[in-house]
Amino acid sequence: MKTKFIFVTGGVLSSLGKGLSAASIGALLKARGLTCTIQKLDPYINVDPGTMNPFQHGEVYVTDDGAETDLDMGHYERYLDVPMSQKNNYTSGSIYHKVITKERRGDYLGGTVQVIPHITNEIKKAVIQLGNDDLDVALIEIGGTVGDIEGLPFLEAIRQLRGDLGKENCLYVHLTLVPYIKTAGELKTKPTQHSVKELRSIGIQPDIILCRAETDLDASLKAKIALFCNVDEDAVFTAVDVDSIYKVPLNLYEEGIDQKLAIMLKLPAKNPDLTPWQELAYKLDNPKGEITIGIVGKYVDLKEAYKSLHEALVHGGVANNVKVNLEYLNSEEITAKNVAKKLKGLDGVLVPGGFGSRGVEGKIKAIEYARVNKVPFFGICLGMQCAVIEFARNVVGLDNANSEEFDQNTPHPVIYLMKEWYDFQRQQKEVRDESSDKGGTMRLGAYPCAVVKDTKADAAYQVTNIDERHRHRYEFNKEYFDMLGEKGLTFSGLSPDGELVEIVEVADHPWFLGCQFHPEFKSNPMRPHPLFAAFIGASRAQKYGKK
Repeated sequence: MKTKFIFVTGGVLSSLGKGLSAASIGALLKARGLTCTIQKLDPYINVDPGTMNPFQHGEVYVTDDGAETDLDMGHYERYLDVPMSQKNNYTSGSIYHKVITKERRGDYLGGTVQVIPHITNEIKKAVIQLGNDDLDVALIEIGGTVGDIEGLPFLEAIRQLRGDLGKENCLYVHLTLVPYIKTAGELKTKPTQHSVKELRSIGIQPDIILCRAETDLDASLKAKIALFCNVDEDAVFTAVDVDSIYKVPLNLYEEGIDQKLAIMLKLPAKNPDLTPWQELAYKLDNPKGEITIGIVGKYVDLKEAYKSLHEALVHGGVANNVKVNLEYLNSEEITAKNVAKKLKGLDGVLVPGGFGSRGVEGKIKAIEYARVNKVPFFGICLGMQCAVIEFARNVVGLDNANSEEFDQNTPHPVIYLMKEWYDFQRQQKEVRDESSDKGGTMRLGAYPCAVVKDTKADAAYQVTNIDERHRHRYEFNKEYFDMLGEKGLTFSGLSPDGELVEIVEVADHPWFLGCQFHPEFKSNPMRPHPLFAAFIGASRAQKYGKK
């Protein structure tokens, strides 16, 4: 196994940007011709983020293989353009579950099960499985901060791994904060010193220190940090604040971190080709106009809940050379009386995914406004379902049409839980029993879709067969297929067997499209998702006219 391992830890406080830092380092190493992957080890006890409140955790990112993972997986895929999977994200809960399952099965032959060595061995196994002869570098991000009780087994595991794999194959990068004290007019290194001291107290000496700061650290400050933290002076780097996360790789390259990593790990690397990142930064800094997109949802106070969506819209702006301004609108506050005022001035309207009935009627009112007033509209997952409900009620005339998720007694369940599909999945043991797992009835992961010719979806994708990622329980009820189709709803994307409706659109509209899947999970700054590029293009045309 030739794989080198880089462990990324963080100190002082959370949200410093370990995920972005790890992803940016990976992007730089990939630009040097190396093959890379990234793994996130999360200390929380939940088995996965699937049932966690978005207000606490942010979005749940879904991989091709149906894993519900940490939102940092999205950064990893967007920066490295490498698909992530279940093996790229482990939590304390998933690790303990594996150990307890083995204990119940008798694998430990009646021995006492302990954090060391049983939990740490399972963590090491999760890390080492990434290594193979075709992978040059695996970056391992440890969630949380040094000093967190629940994170100690992970830190102990990576401490042991250096001995197991050899110093020449392992390296520790520690991200910490160097705050600027405005009243003193100084950058302070003491938090970094204490953070490294805490890390060293459990047996880990960082090889590289990455300092998050508002401004660049001068040579004297770096020398001071190097002295007190026992690292080389040229192993202290600044991760300075930037106006776009896609400029982080360029900033870290200017600092020279990839060169230092290549030297320390003896990586066979060439000079990096950063042309794509430079071109991306130029486009972000030099847009030819700007538009405003309204996101009508119920998590408007926490942008992390729509992280991938936000980034995909930025990518769509890059594809159309426009700056995309986002206006988050609380769907619970939208009514028939104020919808015109709430949505006034928007160049496009997007209704994202979600669960539960809260705010649904406001979303439906926003969709009706966009359809009637010819404002470009994009509905994702629940957003598509709401578009179907709106069309059924207001165009087809099906009073009280609804989803079974919101109204079990609706006379017209245009969206329903397709029990036959889930029963089949249970028989195939691909879906867990809902009584034991909340996520058991979810349709998760990548599924194929056939795009219908001469539709807006066809114009966007320009291919017939696509694969997109799903995360939902309810589907379009095909009993209403002909009824809605006769009134002008186009079914432009279907499962290969024709049984599941994946994309709907309205032909007599500048751009009105809803998809059952989550296209934001497959968007990339260098390769914007076709639907987001098309939506932003239509919104741009709404404001400036056609190109």
